[in-house]
Amino acid sequence: MQNTSSADITARQRAPWWFNLAGQLLQPWVKIRRDPAEPAALLKAGVTVCYVIERDGFSDALILQRACREAGLPNPMQPLAGTRRRRSVFALARRVGWVFGRNRKRAPNEPLRQLVRSLEGVPEHDIQLVPVSIYVGRAPTRDSGWFRVLFSENWVMVGGFRRLLALLLNGRDTVVHFSAPVSLRSVLDESGDMNPERFTRKIARVLRTHFHRIRAAVIGPDLSHRRTVVDAVLNAEPVRSAIAASAAKEKISQAKAWRKAHKLVMEISADYSHPVVRSVSFLLSNFWNKLYDGIAMHHFDKARAAAPGHEVVYVPCHRSHTDYLLMSYQLHMSGVVVPHIAAGVNLNLPVIGPILRRGGAFFMRRSFKGNALYSVVFNEYLAQLIDRGVPIEYFIEGGRSRTGRLLAPRAGMLVMTIRAFLRAPRRPVLFQPVYIGYEKLMEGKSYAGELSGQPKEKESLLGLLRGLKVLRQRYGHVALNFGEPIELNPMLDEASADWRTLGDDPDAKPEWLGTLTDRVAERIQININRAADVNPINLLALALLATPKHAMAETDLLTQLELSKALLEELPYSDRVTLTPMNPAGIIAYGEQMAWIQRVQHPLGDVLTVAPEQAVLLSYFRNNVLHLNATAAWVACCFLNNRRMSRSSVLRLGQIIYPFIQSELFLPWDADGFAVQLQATIDFFVRRGLLESTGDGRVLERSPGQDDGAYQLKTIARSLIQAFERYYITIAALVKNGPHTLTGTELENACTLTAQRLSLLNELSAPEFFDKALFRGFIQKLRERRVVWTDDNGKLDYVGALEGMVRDARLILSREVRHSILKITPGSSEKEISVTETPTPAPTVVPSHLPADVSDEAMHDRHVANEHRAHSSTPSTPVASGSDDNDAIR
Repeated sequence: MQNTSSADITARQRAPWWFNLAGQLLQPWVKIRRDPAEPAALLKAGVTVCYVIERDGFSDALILQRACREAGLPNPMQPLAGTRRRRSVFALARRVGWVFGRNRKRAPNEPLRQLVRSLEGVPEHDIQLVPVSIYVGRAPTRDSGWFRVLFSENWVMVGGFRRLLALLLNGRDTVVHFSAPVSLRSVLDESGDMNPERFTRKIARVLRTHFHRIRAAVIGPDLSHRRTVVDAVLNAEPVRSAIAASAAKEKISQAKAWRKAHKLVMEISADYSHPVVRSVSFLLSNFWNKLYDGIAMHHFDKARAAAPGHEVVYVPCHRSHTDYLLMSYQLHMSGVVVPHIAAGVNLNLPVIGPILRRGGAFFMRRSFKGNALYSVVFNEYLAQLIDRGVPIEYFIEGGRSRTGRLLAPRAGMLVMTIRAFLRAPRRPVLFQPVYIGYEKLMEGKSYAGELSGQPKEKESLLGLLRGLKVLRQRYGHVALNFGEPIELNPMLDEASADWRTLGDDPDAKPEWLGTLTDRVAERIQININRAADVNPINLLALALLATPKHAMAETDLLTQLELSKALLEELPYSDRVTLTPMNPAGIIAYGEQMAWIQRVQHPLGDVLTVAPEQAVLLSYFRNNVLHLNATAAWVACCFLNNRRMSRSSVLRLGQIIYPFIQSELFLPWDADGFAVQLQATIDFFVRRGLLESTGDGRVLERSPGQDDGAYQLKTIARSLIQAFERYYITIAALVKNGPHTLTGTELENACTLTAQRLSLLNELSAPEFFDKALFRGFIQKLRERRVVWTDDNGKLDYVGALEGMVRDARLILSREVRHSILKITPGSSEKEISVTETPTPAPTVVPSHLPADVSDEAMHDRHVANEHRAHSSTPSTPVASGSDDNDAIR
């Protein structure tokens, strides 16, 4: 090898004067962000460094030299030690000339050949290749001009003039990504006796794949050409078979059937456009700034760390039309690829539809029934996205929640996702749950109207224009909480050991697929709830809606808010639940600022109230976090109509009711876990003085009705009491009509009518009280537990266990509520629910129809005497749970 003097090396290290001058001219226009911030830690000391950039360009060389200088890395413009190369950098794609205005590219085989040759015969010599990706204007901010968006980074290899404009417009948003170095000596040794030419091609291919993956991670996959995806769908074997079947069934030509399939896939497919995504993100920056006071993301770093190497499927809760816009915007601004989003075809409106489509939306019809060709085409399109590694987003609830609760999942998209993965399990699927929490909803009034019986207003361009008036209001803060991700592979392993063999049969529908899909759907909903964000409006709703007139004295409200925060802090529901840092006084002030509550001044102390129309809307935000309060609410419910109960009775009844509230609220515990939570909650109430524990911890007693502790327990209990009233309505309607009388649908209708009438008579502010879906879910759970089943005629039959549930209901629901339900519930004239006295001696609960201060005090001594007799006669038996009366359903 030719020797070179140190003087010659020093001379050659100096870049040409015009190169240095260009660097100085460019410096004010370019601001570099290195990723990682300290790339020197990646390098191996004492080993020659050669940088590899994706595209050849004068500006890229200038940016690379400056980034290396600022990071303290070897100069890329110096000669490469041990070789004849004049620079320590080369590009994978190099421009060598121009033909009719279009640049020709030459592969980097020659530089790689030189590097490989330099290692031959010198076993102690090594070169570390450092791939460096340079992106100019990846994500313009809201302070950037819209014109800059057009010159942001994309997949097209642009010419020198366009690159110059990009630097002038977006140079201050330049990212230089240093990847981990690759030892050329190690790769060469591992290749064995591979031909040098073949080895060179292999290294070039590996580097191209690496740059492609990094670029896809930073600016999204190269899906600019919609045609390629459409062609892949139409050429897939399942679609070709469906086209042939459609032609035969409809007696049309093969060509006409193909055109029909082509029209369907064009209706479905996204037309992803990087310039549109960047343009929309630029416009949304100003839109969010006008609409919200802030958008926060929690646990996003955990989600980003889990994503590499997976096919990521985002599965957020669905509460507003802004959900998917917020998700896409926040992901884009955080440097993550915008997912392709499954949108209802009702959103494919003029003007709006094409923009959504170019932002990554693909459209689906509400039902696939009666259209086999559409079903096959849609399934194949989704499979193509998954096969190409495109991140996807869809809402498994199927539609927006009108109540604030998570809806029962609709598993159609989940089934298609799992089957697409089973067909080609190249990249493991990762479901990423996301909780989206608002402080005010644009659709709030329409939701309340729909729950009250008004028809849903169809989406239209005119309706959208009318809805622009929402920009006049402020909607507080928004939180996006990323829940614990769910890997599909472990769940598949649990379902079937041989699931990997199903790829040979694309039409396979294993027996375990339905059960697996239900388990995945339930896990997603549970993990969404486990990532809840508790904002000030949630806490105000929990407290104020629990009072008859939705009003509280300020001192009581402050105490209740402090109790709610303490409960969430001392008994955390999950490590991903976030809680507002505001203190109780700050929460009240914020509620007034957001116009959710009003202050009524009074000489004896101010009162905070909620207007009737606001109370209906506020119930939505109470329901957002109802699951976090479920355990405490159940314990408190046990003492609504009881002064004293045994700890074992609270636990026993909790075990009975838990499967139903677990199904309704997607709670995370099994039966034993729920019992542990109940014990911890009881201990919390005892520590706070809301309950007193006697009899070696076996007996629990609350204070008299007029006491502050009893008032706080009652406020907590009322957040869940309507669920038990719905359960009682269902059982009453079923038993009052008798077995073999009602179908499931008829029972749902009877329950809904009863709840509506009860709501009118009692002025309930929660329209979800008569939501048919909640009754349907409870009836379904009764079926699953074989308490209720369908006979041969399609009518419902039931077991005697319903009688026990009725007796237990007396411990929770007051006599007045139960009698109102029994009176209103429709039933057959031949079958009625009789009310009889049960020989239960020594009731331990005060009649609820008496005033609290009178009934508690007047009967307290009798309760103590009765409990004492019970203990003295059977000391080993827990205290019997009493009820306010002895009604029974027979």
